[in-house]
This record gives sequence, C-alpha cells and structure tokens, in this order.
Amino acid sequence: MTKIIVIIPAFNEEQSIANVVNDIPKNIVDTIIVVNNNSTDNTAKVATHAGANVLLESKMGYGYACLKGMEYIAQQNLHPDIIVFLDGDYSDYPEQIPLVVAPILNDNIDLVIGSRNNSQRAKNSMTPQQVFGNWLATSLMKLFFKANFTDLGPFRAIKYQKLLELNMTDKTYGWTVEMQLKAVKSNFNYTEVPVKYRERIGVSKVSGTIKGTIFAGIKILSWIFKYSLK
Repeated sequence: MTKIIVIIPAFNEEQSIANVVNDIPKNIVDTIIVVNNNSTDNTAKVATHAGANVLLESKMGYGYACLKGMEYIAQQNLHPDIIVFLDGDYSDYPEQIPLVVAPILNDNIDLVIGSRNNSQRAKNSMTPQQVFGNWLATSLMKLFFKANFTDLGPFRAIKYQKLLELNMTDKTYGWTVEMQLKAVKSNFNYTEVPVKYRERIGVSKVSGTIKGTIFAGIKILSWIFKYSLK
C-alpha cells in the first residue's frame, strides 16, 4: 500500500488547523505532521487534539517548517512514498488529496502542483498581488526554462525519494518555487491539477502584509534569476 504523509506548516492557525486536519482523508493518508512555526496562540494544542503529530520549529519561515517535517520523517524512518504539502489556513481543500496524488499513483508523475488558476478559485481568495505574482513567476519560468506551470500553489504532492533528490534549502518564501525550478532542472515528470481554493481563515502572513508581499516577491524572483544563470 502506498504510504502518504502530509506536512502542514502552521503559524498562528488555531482557528483553522483543526478543520484542515479533520478534512484530510484518513483512509489514504498514513501520517499528518503539523509543524508549529513558533506560534503565539494555541495552534499546537488544537492540532494535537485533532490528531496530528505536532512538531515545533522556532525559526520563523515556511521553508524552515517544511524542512523540520522532512527531518522528522528521516529521523523516525517513516519511509513514505509520497509527501503532500498543505497550508494550515483552510484555504486549500484537504479532501482533494486523492485528486492531487492521482497522477503519481496512476501515471508515475514525480511532482503534482494543485493549481488555483481556474474557475474553482473563490472570489477574493487570492489578493491581486498574489495573482500577478503567480502570473509573473510562472511566465518567467516558461520563458527561461520552458516550464509549464500556472501556479506556485502550496497544495502539492511529490514522490518522497524525488523530494530528497532536490536537496531543498530555502528557509522562507522561496520554498515552492525552488521545488518547481529544481524539478524542471532535474528533468522530473510534473503536472498540475486544478483544485478548489477559498478565502483563508485569518490574515495571511505573506500576502496580507506589505512587508510579506515584497519579501516573497523578491525571494521568488531571485530563485528564478539565479537558476536562469546556471
């Protein structure tokens, strides 16, 4: 049986994290890891009560949280086949995990991105700067690398061994684009599936602030230009 582990980075998501964990289809997911990224609220307590394995990563950053989840998997010798990444704000639909992992299971795809660039995306679920940033980043990736992506969405699935091969390093906002760029450069098979997307619970720590938006944009573009020079 295919072993699937879900990693959910979470910072101050006490209002949403139980919904995320509860909506994950337990019949196909073996382990749910919530990485509490130095939250100041009850995120860890709520996630634990919902049944997740909760880790603490005190260094702030999306990439730090994802790397902590991967470190735990390696230390515990869990040997998953597939890793799914989800956000903790309930903007993704965890019940769509079977849809996102299906290309890996059925077509031997290495990486699957849940694309929000479709009619299923709820109005106002993404800010104008998010929509523009995604368009710009994916357009540049197509121009420089002939990559066929429409989104840098956080909801994604990847074969565990392929994830290890990528040697992920980004600690903050560049995690998603690093994964996609390295997958393209490594000639991995990849695809996108359209997924539903709703307004998040609470305020985004990235697109919800001017500082977060600017730093995310700089980090994403720096990864693209860095790889275009290689």
